Amino acid sequence: MPDWLVEEGIGETRAILLDGDTVIAAKCRWHGELHAGQHVSAKLATKRGTRGTGLLEDGREILLDKLPGDASEGSTIACVIIRAAMTERGRYKLPAARPVEAMQNPAPDVFSSAKVVHRFPAGSWEEIWEAASSGQIEFDGGSILLCVTPAMTLIDIDGDLPPRELALRAVPAIAAALRQFDLGGSIGIDFPTLEAKADRKAIDTALDEALDDWPHERTAMNGFGFVQLIARLEGPSLLHRFATSRTGMVARMAIRRAERVEGAGTTLLTIHPALKAKLKPEWIAELERRTGRWVRIETDPGLAIERAAAQIVAHD
Repeated sequence: MPDWLVEEGIGETRAILLDGDTVIAAKCRWHGELHAGQHVSAKLATKRGTRGTGLLEDGREILLDKLPGDASEGSTIACVIIRAAMTERGRYKLPAARPVEAMQNPAPDVFSSAKVVHRFPAGSWEEIWEAASSGQIEFDGGSILLCVTPAMTLIDIDGDLPPRELALRAVPAIAAALRQFDLGGSIGIDFPTLEAKADRKAIDTALDEALDDWPHERTAMNGFGFVQLIARLEGPSLLHRFATSRTGMVARMAIRRAERVEGAGTTLLTIHPALKAKLKPEWIAELERRTGRWVRIETDPGLAIERAAAQIVAHD
C-alpha cells in the first residue's frame, strides 16, 4: 500500500505519497502559514448573515462562513481553517474558516498522520519539484503544459499524434499531475478537438477511470475538446506557489540542498543574487544547527535562479 511520508524541512514541511519508487501525490506547507484543518480562535469582527470576518490573536484576518444565527460581533469563535491564504495576480485572498460545529466529515490531515522521515528517498521530491517548476510533463507521444491563472489552472495538450490517440495518451499524465502538484479548485483541460461523439465519449470514460479515486466533479467534454474539473481547494498548489512566489520555492530548495550535502568542513551555498534576500537568517541558523557546519553564501549572476549549488569546502 502507498504510504504518506513527511519531511520536516527548513521553511517548509513536505509530504509525499510513495508507492515503491513512484510519487503518487505531493504537498507542501510553508512555515507560519495558516493551513487547512488548523484550529484557531477568532474574534468576530464583522457579520453579514452567515458570513463575516474574524481576527486572530496575532492580528491576522480570516474569512468566516456558516456562522450561527446567534453569533455576535465581538464574540470569540472556535474555528477550523478550510482554505489557506491564496496570492493571485493583483489580489490576496484571506484564509477561510468555519466554526468547529459547522464542520462535517473534515478531510484527513496527511501531515498529522504520515510517517515523519529524516529524508525522502533520493530524487523523489526533486522530480516533482522540477516538474512543477517547468509546468510541463512529457508522456509517450506528447506533453501536457500547465498554467495557473486567477480563474483556474489550465492544462494544454501538445503533440503530433492523431487527436484521439493524443488525448487518450494524455489522460494518465493529467491524472498524475493533479495529485503530484496538489491541484484543486477549478481546473480546465483543453484536449484536441474531437468531432466524433464516440471519440469524446472515449475520453470521458478514460477520465472517469483515471480519476475514480480523486474526489471531484467535472463536465463532459464539449465539442471543442474542453473539460472542466472542480475539486476541493485547501491552499496553494505546487504550481500556484511557483507562479506567485518562485523565489520563495527556489530559496527553500536551496536550503534543502545545503542540508543534504554531507562531510566535514563548511557548507558553501552558491545562489543567484535574487535569492540572497530570501534566505532568512533564522533559516541559516537552523541549517547550521542541523548540520553542525558553518554556512557560507556566495552569489553568481550567471547561475540560473533554480540551480543553487551546495558543496562542502575546507574551513577558512
